[in-house]
Amino acid sequence: MAMLRRRRQEGVGEELAELAALADGSLPPERRAVLEARVAASSELADRLADQERAVTLTRTAAAEVEAPPALRARIQAQRHQRRMPVSRRLGAVGAAAAVAVVVVIGLAVFRSSSSETRFQAALSATSLAPGAKGDATLTKTSSGWRIELDATGLPRLDGDRFYEAWLRSASGVLVPIGTFNEGTNVTLWAGASPKLFKTVTVTRERADGDQTSSGEKVLVGSVSTDG
Repeated sequence: MAMLRRRRQEGVGEELAELAALADGSLPPERRAVLEARVAASSELADRLADQERAVTLTRTAAAEVEAPPALRARIQAQRHQRRMPVSRRLGAVGAAAAVAVVVVIGLAVFRSSSSETRFQAALSATSLAPGAKGDATLTKTSSGWRIELDATGLPRLDGDRFYEAWLRSASGVLVPIGTFNEGTNVTLWAGASPKLFKTVTVTRERADGDQTSSGEKVLVGSVSTDG
């Protein structure tokens, strides 16, 4: 009984391996016609073939649309080499190939999600208080608010009770503070107000004097580009 069960399992395994080879086009011509006739006569085999064809499509589509890491590409290539193995050894390769396809497709979805973030830019120009200064800001929408990455040059470092403060300003002149810093390299700021409404970015020189309002000493100013 155990031997009969084992033979049946081996037969199912070889059948699945041949269906996988039929799906990816690697089945020898002399076997193709015979297997296609069996599939045409069996709805169960037709369903299994459809499953294998979906796995092949996932693998090929994902590989075409995503530049996979070298290790992942090597793994996919290894699955292709395994098609040359004897039929009895192919069954494990089928499941591994499908798993690789799922990983690649998930990576593609994450990449597309990341690349579709709402993101704006602002070019900041100098004022008479800092004639050699300039800067760029990238404003990215997150679940916590707007992350603003500022990179500015030409601003001397301020220490002690002196610092720079960045603001978003609306068309009516309302100011929203978005953070303080000492020098303009690789600065990360945060805003809860939308740059779609507060479209002007300014940077001022401030002093720790207990007054939370702007000093008005603007050293950089620019407009957020919300087009596109």
